[in-house]
Amino acid sequence: MTFIESLTLMLALMYIASLSYWSGKKWGAVATLLLSVGAVAISLYWPLALALAIALPLCLIANKFAPEELKGEIKINTLREGCQHLLALSLFIVAIQYCINAIQLKQGIVPWLMRPDVADAFLPIAGGIELKAILALNLWDQTHPAAAVMLAAVLLTGLLCKRAFCGWACPLGLAGEYLYALRKRFIKAELAPPAWLDWPLRMLKYLLLLALFYIVIGMPSESIPYYLQGNYHKIADLKMALFFVTPGLITLACFALILALAAWRRQGFCRYLCPYGAMLGILSFASPLKIRRDTQHCLIEAKGMKCDKCTRACPANIIVHTKTTVRSDECQACMRCVAACPKSAALGFGLKSGHRVSHKGLLVLLLLALFALPLGAYLAGFWHSQTPDSIRMELIQVIDRVGH
Repeated sequence: MTFIESLTLMLALMYIASLSYWSGKKWGAVATLLLSVGAVAISLYWPLALALAIALPLCLIANKFAPEELKGEIKINTLREGCQHLLALSLFIVAIQYCINAIQLKQGIVPWLMRPDVADAFLPIAGGIELKAILALNLWDQTHPAAAVMLAAVLLTGLLCKRAFCGWACPLGLAGEYLYALRKRFIKAELAPPAWLDWPLRMLKYLLLLALFYIVIGMPSESIPYYLQGNYHKIADLKMALFFVTPGLITLACFALILALAAWRRQGFCRYLCPYGAMLGILSFASPLKIRRDTQHCLIEAKGMKCDKCTRACPANIIVHTKTTVRSDECQACMRCVAACPKSAALGFGLKSGHRVSHKGLLVLLLLALFALPLGAYLAGFWHSQTPDSIRMELIQVIDRVGH
């Protein structure tokens, strides 16, 4: 685990402790602090210790000088946007670090900058094959273990809090919001397709997900050990990076389509093409947490008023104001509808029993799933790639000739 990964991890844990403390859940703050200190004590890993030494004072300083109203209540949209931007910044720094490492390997130089293992999160097929190897063969891959860990973490977020990963963490979703806002500055009209076309287009992402499932499930179990030990798997991340850095005409056309979709319709890529969104949409049906409307407090039933602010705030065009429970696979748990509701008791994110989870509680669940699982994997020795730099350096010189 590199310093940037460690710092991001510790900042996330310290932020969870901060949210727990200011929300009156002091046991949660203590538990998070103990988890952080325990991780350093068990691993005795200097980047993790240095990251904790930086993150803890930063959070204490931020809490000391933060306005009282910010300590008490951070608005939903402010908290979500802050989370998205900070995670995107972290990934951007990781990308720079990864590129420097790869360039040094290509030049035949022993890298002075360590490869960030979290980059394996962009290998979903490898992660799926590794999870299959663990479940079917009890075989734990040591080449790209972080791929399986991060895939499991994202799947866990879907089971815990619907598609909150899409609404609160995904950098592609954030980029799509900026592209859509840029398009709206020049073309004001909404360009959403008609309802009869929208549904078939939404099925495209499920077809892509099916194709990925076919690759993973279709691989015979007896072939998995050979694949995991093969040269292609050892540099699968570099092959993926090369795909993006030196795209062909077909790849460029696909990129153009994705950018056009994101600008054409709000959350266009998420809605029509993202297989991760499809996977989390399916898992979201099993999540006990959902957007729920209390008809006793809603202005529609309680006052007989016409109100659809929640529906108009929803970027996925879900009809919220007529439902008691939002079960749609397109719901990203972004809570924009909750923020727009004029009656705080009328709409919330919670359990069927009526217990609600605040936006800060939702963020804690999401961050715990995304960061506690990798921390546990790191402490268990299932995070860092065991492929030596010398082998990666040798294979990157002939990367065009390395195939399946």
